[in-house]
Amino acid sequence: MTQIVMPGHTNGTSGVLFGGVMMQWIDVCGGVAAMRHAKGAVVTASIDRLDFICPVRVGDVVVLQAQVNFVHRSSMEVGCRVETEDPGTGERRYTTKAYLTFVATNEHGRPRPVDDLVLETEDDRRRHAAAEQRRVARLTAAGKTPR
Repeated sequence: MTQIVMPGHTNGTSGVLFGGVMMQWIDVCGGVAAMRHAKGAVVTASIDRLDFICPVRVGDVVVLQAQVNFVHRSSMEVGCRVETEDPGTGERRYTTKAYLTFVATNEHGRPRPVDDLVLETEDDRRRHAAAEQRRVARLTAAGKTPR
């Protein structure tokens, strides 16, 4: 997904993108990745981790990439990587990263199962293993027993 930072997206005085706008873009981008995997509706269950690495400014082209890292019955962890791109040079700068959990829902808004994730590359397997560890940590911190 690609966006351009307009003056209305910023805090006005410094020309830096509001974090909430970035969060919205990340949620949309991650949601599309989850919907495509689930082949239907999903809802955001959590944004587990959101790191703003460096500021994003008016005029920056923002490139968001999302990928499903892990699937468990009806839930999916999606990682989103955000870079800015200089439209003149094409040079990219890594600005933001996030991990989100989405749940696939049926026509009644209830969780429904989704297909397993096909791990094709070593990078897919690495992301999957790391996401599984994050899931266990999330559930443990919430006082729930991972299944």
